[in-house]
Amino acid sequence: MTVVDVALGTRSYPIHIGPGLLGDGARWRTAIPGRHVLVVSNTTVAPLYLARVLAGLDGMVHATEILADGEQHKTLDNVARVLDALARLGASRDATVIALGGGVIGDLAGFAAACWMRGVHFVQMPTTLLAMVDSSVGGKTGVNLPAGKNLVGAFHQPRAVVIDTTTLDTLPPREYRAGLAEVLKYGAIGDAGLFAWLEAHADALLAREPDALIHAIAASCRHKAAVVARDEREDGERALLNFGHTFGHALETEAGYGTLLHGEAVGIGMLLAAQLSARLGRAPDADAQRLHALLIRFGLPTRLPPGIDAARLVEHMRLDKKVLDGHLRLILWRALGAADIVSGVDEAVIRDILEESIAAP
Repeated sequence: MTVVDVALGTRSYPIHIGPGLLGDGARWRTAIPGRHVLVVSNTTVAPLYLARVLAGLDGMVHATEILADGEQHKTLDNVARVLDALARLGASRDATVIALGGGVIGDLAGFAAACWMRGVHFVQMPTTLLAMVDSSVGGKTGVNLPAGKNLVGAFHQPRAVVIDTTTLDTLPPREYRAGLAEVLKYGAIGDAGLFAWLEAHADALLAREPDALIHAIAASCRHKAAVVARDEREDGERALLNFGHTFGHALETEAGYGTLLHGEAVGIGMLLAAQLSARLGRAPDADAQRLHALLIRFGLPTRLPPGIDAARLVEHMRLDKKVLDGHLRLILWRALGAADIVSGVDEAVIRDILEESIAAP
């Protein structure tokens, strides 16, 4: 097993990475300080893994809340369902919410934990690759609105993250590939060596070889933990982790939640950001081509789907949380492994890049 620590002073917490951890209640029960526990999961994950978690809660007062699966269910209505479940449980201030599932469950359950009695404990148990390397780490929680993705939420750090790599055995291929996009992101924005490692080990990752997986997950978590420790509330450097996300979130909103997986939209968004960086003369076009080639190798989409309107995407981008004083701020790069926050990009150039992607064969 590998342990990565998120260093936040008195709120520091461990990320446990390894096989079989959901069934190792003796290891993760130390993150549960009280006797009330609500496990939040979904209709896909619960039949597979809920029993393992409940076995580790023997002797505690616990309940479960099972939600429908999918990004379209990441709503305030489902937060209310979780809060009602906490009320029925009689959850006190020392209660713990366990999020068992992918990024939707983690974000939603974490937000409910942030709201119940102004904040109770929660533990992340991610079961998708994307959630393991991204959304389960760092304390961002929230839900979507029709106007945009993750517009309602709170920063609320977990007490622990438990990454059982054997849960990836049951992850559908498309979901798994979408998670690889977020792994790729860490190499793209801050570690050219990791990017090169991904190029060299793409076949091993696609085959879900355990050693390669643990290496990729741990490397991703170390990158994110280090950034979160320096900038917990995204006042500066943490915004770099949104490379590809301004484009990607706009695309998810315009296409309709659930049409594209989050990782697929982020992959397209990263490529758009790289191409825009090259168009602006900020970065070599050869780096954008390397990114394009690795996305294809991982089986991820690289162009906007038909029927998407470039002007509508720009409208959605204006609701991005990085917008300041009405001006778009984008995460662009200087080269593989070196990203910056950039303001004042001409929207006409952005539209040109979007329209070229729509028209691409």
